[in-house]
Amino acid sequence: MPFTYSRTIRFQDTDAAGVVYFANVLAICHEAYEESLNVSNINLQQFFRNDDFAIPIVHASADFLRPMFCGDRILINLSINQLNSQKFEINYQINTPDNEIIAKAITRHICIDPNTRTRKEVPSEILYWLQLLI
Repeated sequence: MPFTYSRTIRFQDTDAAGVVYFANVLAICHEAYEESLNVSNINLQQFFRNDDFAIPIVHASADFLRPMFCGDRILINLSINQLNSQKFEINYQINTPDNEIIAKAITRHICIDPNTRTRKEVPSEILYWLQLLI
């Protein structure tokens, strides 16, 4: 089941033109990613400082369909596409509360051993989280 994260655009998210700065869209998507892990009972401190595995982002992209302004309420819908036993991508769709699509983004993640920097299979606790979002 996809995960939805609700957020209000803040002044700090915007640029001199008063719209969300393009790079901040990925930061907002990452907030949604972190919250989806958190509500799945994954300890964020352990997840991001783990000695057994790391899951870095190896690709990110975003498409902007309309501007977002300070004070706008948005919904970020996450869904997962598991690419193989070591790699997955998260698809983000950013909507207004009325379901108008504002932006879309993708982050592709790969599981690695943090010591050797070699690929490894996604661990079971993360596979559980993935299955919740498929």
